[in-house]
Amino acid sequence: MLKEMNPISSFLKDKIGIDADKIHYQLPPEQLQKMVTKSGMGKESREGVLMINTGEFTGRSPKDRYIVLDDFTRDKVNWGAINISVSSDEFSLLYKDVTAYLKGTLYVRDCYACADDRFRMPIRVINELPWSNLFVYNMFLRPKFEELEAFMPDWTVINAPGFKADPNVHNIRAANFTIINIKEKIIVIGGTGYTGEIKKAIFSVLNLLLPLNHQVLPMHCSANIGEFGDTALFFGLSGTGKTTLSSVANRKIIGDDEHGWSDAGVFNFEGGCYAKVINLSAENEPEIFNAVRKGALLENVMTDVKDEIDYKDTSITQNTRVSYPINFLKKVQFPSIGGNPKNVFFLTADAFGVLPPLSRLNLNQAAYYFISGYTAKVAGTECGITEPQPSFSACFGAPFLPLNPVKYAAMLQDKLCQNQVKVWLVNTGWTGGVYGVGKRIPLKYTRAMINAVLDGDMDELTEENYRIHPVFKLSMPLSCNDIPENIMNPCHSWNNIEEYYRVARNLAQEFHKNFRKFKGVVDEAIYQAGPEL
Repeated sequence: MLKEMNPISSFLKDKIGIDADKIHYQLPPEQLQKMVTKSGMGKESREGVLMINTGEFTGRSPKDRYIVLDDFTRDKVNWGAINISVSSDEFSLLYKDVTAYLKGTLYVRDCYACADDRFRMPIRVINELPWSNLFVYNMFLRPKFEELEAFMPDWTVINAPGFKADPNVHNIRAANFTIINIKEKIIVIGGTGYTGEIKKAIFSVLNLLLPLNHQVLPMHCSANIGEFGDTALFFGLSGTGKTTLSSVANRKIIGDDEHGWSDAGVFNFEGGCYAKVINLSAENEPEIFNAVRKGALLENVMTDVKDEIDYKDTSITQNTRVSYPINFLKKVQFPSIGGNPKNVFFLTADAFGVLPPLSRLNLNQAAYYFISGYTAKVAGTECGITEPQPSFSACFGAPFLPLNPVKYAAMLQDKLCQNQVKVWLVNTGWTGGVYGVGKRIPLKYTRAMINAVLDGDMDELTEENYRIHPVFKLSMPLSCNDIPENIMNPCHSWNNIEEYYRVARNLAQEFHKNFRKFKGVVDEAIYQAGPEL
């Protein structure tokens, strides 16, 4: 802690309008953990890991994220169901009520986003709860002690899980909310204890400002780097394997979730990892498993009768999570920066079992599948889902995109073309049938395919070693290492080939249905790069 607290108190009172009884500034994680356990807000597992319950919300609430409509955002933000507007007056009313509510003990932390100094964003986060402050410590870039004396925040995040908005008074949809005010450089989050709202709010800001101000492409992806400096990107929605496939023993991780791609290369936005831990095991994901130790924060995870962490227990939610500083992993790139990537992977967990486990994409296909952002939801992941359902999230991160997805895709295409990057579609989902009939593609096979790409083995294949999928028009390698042929060509894994093509054509229809909204907005060559009908 710094010996002088008055500057922080003055900042909160004079600039933010919060007159708190007590302020804890820049507490170390050990002290925050003690505060949480002593107050009964959480407990330690037998292994010494802090475990908390986020309450009513165990995931993000994208329908309750708002952006203030002003002269800057009016003509730039892609307004609609994802980017919902509130007026400056509505923001001011809610802001006044939130700051008046925060009278007690607060936890303040200064941190950064963006590992590349050219784009570094100084952030001051004001938390109502100590475990939320621990999350901020884990997830954002941590200033050195000597940097704190002169720290000047560019952005302020106010996080008040206990404050409930009144929809009738504040003119918003529900009691929980995240509101981003670009002009004032303030984010206010209330009514939800789910910590992911904090990081995703900053991600949304970067998704707006980096392209407009710096021509940097923001990306919802993980990234790692090989021994010879070759960078790889892994795009994918939750549950597709971003963190798992990028956290490997033979490569250094740059980051697991959010990155920027500048003219010089790739850089991490964060200083930590936020991983799903459902069914986590030392056998399948040793790097992540070993990172769950004292200092990490487990969310909505239960313990067994021996008080040991039970990763199979989903009684609270399927979306069980852990946050930890990135240096909890063994092999980390420091600083979290890499050069322009050589390979980009789009990950999808196809629960219909029809997409190939590995496909090579051309430039127009890369834009098509990037804008589509496909994966599939399976039974049990959400209420009411009893069979696989296609899910499309533009650019693999639609809830965080203030601009039109086509703009991000155009930036991606330019960078792929300029740097001669190879793009691959990887199905980490099912083979041999739909979910419930077929089986999930073994992780060892997926790792082997990605390793073959990264090691350059796939570069040696000629066009004769590939086959074009008759429905999805994807270029499928016929062989890869010792992986069985019936895995590489998905139709061979089904007992009934007619049924395979029926399901494949149905999924192709879903792709077309989703992409119709981009007709006339994207180049016709991109529009035609989708599946055959």
